[in-house]
Amino acid sequence: MNILSLLTQFWWLLVLIGVMILVHELGHFWAARAFDVKVDIFSFGFGPRLFGFQRGETDYRFSLFLFGGYVKMAGDQPGDEGASDPRGFMAKPRWQRLIIAFAGPFMNIVLAVGVLTGLFMVKYEKIIDDQGATIGHVMPDSPAAKVGIQAGDKIVRLNGTDNPSWEDIITEEIQSVARPLTVTYERQGQRRSVSVTPTLDERSGLGDAGWEGQNKIQVGAVTDGMPAASVGLRKGDLLVSVNGVPIHSRFTLTEVIRKSDGKPVVLEYERGGTMHTVSINPVYKTLEGSTRWMIGVSSDVRWNIQKTKLSFPAALSESLRINRRYGMLIVELLKGIVERRMPAKNLQGPVGIAQQATQAAQEGPATFLTLMSMVILNLAILNLLPIPILDGAMILTLLVEMIMGRDISLSVKEAMLKVGFVFLMMLMVFVLYNDIVRRITPGLFLN
Repeated sequence: MNILSLLTQFWWLLVLIGVMILVHELGHFWAARAFDVKVDIFSFGFGPRLFGFQRGETDYRFSLFLFGGYVKMAGDQPGDEGASDPRGFMAKPRWQRLIIAFAGPFMNIVLAVGVLTGLFMVKYEKIIDDQGATIGHVMPDSPAAKVGIQAGDKIVRLNGTDNPSWEDIITEEIQSVARPLTVTYERQGQRRSVSVTPTLDERSGLGDAGWEGQNKIQVGAVTDGMPAASVGLRKGDLLVSVNGVPIHSRFTLTEVIRKSDGKPVVLEYERGGTMHTVSINPVYKTLEGSTRWMIGVSSDVRWNIQKTKLSFPAALSESLRINRRYGMLIVELLKGIVERRMPAKNLQGPVGIAQQATQAAQEGPATFLTLMSMVILNLAILNLLPIPILDGAMILTLLVEMIMGRDISLSVKEAMLKVGFVFLMMLMVFVLYNDIVRRITPGLFLN
């Protein structure tokens, strides 16, 4: 990777995390000022002060390590000199301290909802699916295949939800590793109910039932020098069938080619409304550590997308729906990690976020803003976890003290801070390790 690429990724990472950190800390800052708490420092970043300015009693600064930020209030830590200051944080009633602690994550939630609301008022893309939850492909020996589900079956009920969309199905699937899903499907007018237990997909770290929806599939990319390029396939060609098998899933072409044993495959595709038929000889290549037959194309879903704009009430409602769904998914994934059903490698650090931010920025403002909303909501939920140093631990501590009617001892609070600091440092090392592993083991979907 060249220097320009690294600088580009660093820039988009700063834009992404800079907005959410600024808004998060502003939440704490505004709440503190509302209750007349003295704010000594408002810092973007941690560590030594680089530059800034003094306004009133507050030092607004940029610090050396930009991946974070903080608001330093008088007397906000156990044993601080300012603890006895009547304008100090600890001198305020517990309910006021509770609001100040919650204000940061709350502002992140507001921002996440606001970003998508604004986006949908300018540009809203809705996927039109006339097929419903019809299955386009079932992987051999997968959980779905083992209970008899086949391509062409239509899922009409999932875990008590009638007529689920593929969005509903995928959300349930990826978070349900080792947990059974009750599935009712329809085949030739008859309904059958089965229990499907998704297994862990080692590549993604998420649950996988082994099915994919029925969609139109197009060529995503063609590799130079490979058989697909030599017969004239182009990006955007609509794939119709291979060896007479209809192509309704990205996996269909892969499976047929892998089973070809090098024999020519007959591929039918559509370009500009005209049908074409070609015979392609697969080649035996090594990719991602495995050797298999391939022709050198990647396949993508061709979505039927309706572009429109939403009114403010409709945009707000849709933003709330999406943020609620994504928030519940984050909680379920974290729960899966704690229960050891799902790997902790799903956690990403700054390198992974930088890559996603750069890619999203290249795809356009809508994609970048959608990613921003998700990352902001993720930060809000993580900050509400009862981990010492994070807002969630302070909120929990204050709630416990309000119930007890007295303060938790200073020694306990100091021990909690030390444990929290060590935990966060270990977590940072772990997510950076995850980022490095992802970078040296990239994944491709190539046929």
